[in-house]
Amino acid sequence: QVQLVESGGGLVQAGGSLRLSCTASGRTFSTGTMAWFRQAPGREREFVAAIRWSGDNTYYADSVKGRFTISRDNAKNTLYLQMNSLKPEDTAVYYCALDNSPWTLPLRLNRATEYDYWGQGTQVTVSS
Repeated sequence: QVQLVESGGGLVQAGGSLRLSCTASGRTFSTGTMAWFRQAPGREREFVAAIRWSGDNTYYADSVKGRFTISRDNAKNTLYLQMNSLKPEDTAVYYCALDNSPWTLPLRLNRATEYDYWGQGTQVTVSS
């Protein structure tokens, strides 16, 4: 089994920065596509960013492109999300997710159903 644990959330003013981390247990971390999703109150879970197992391809939602950076350190079994120029509309619970299929990229990597494992989430609140 794989367990994912997010950390790094908190309260920040608009324009500020936060870095989220997601630490994984289990051997499948380094071979699977990983992603960040977020969910605001009353809204559906939405895709934020994804990264291929090798780290050499990244994908972003238009709403965060140019402000957020996803990265991973397979040696440390850790996924990161650097969030800069934060806006109040970025307020949400942020979740990391892992696709258990090794060495492949999900056909629809922005769909939550493509991912097999999820963390418990970390709250990010951006004040105006």
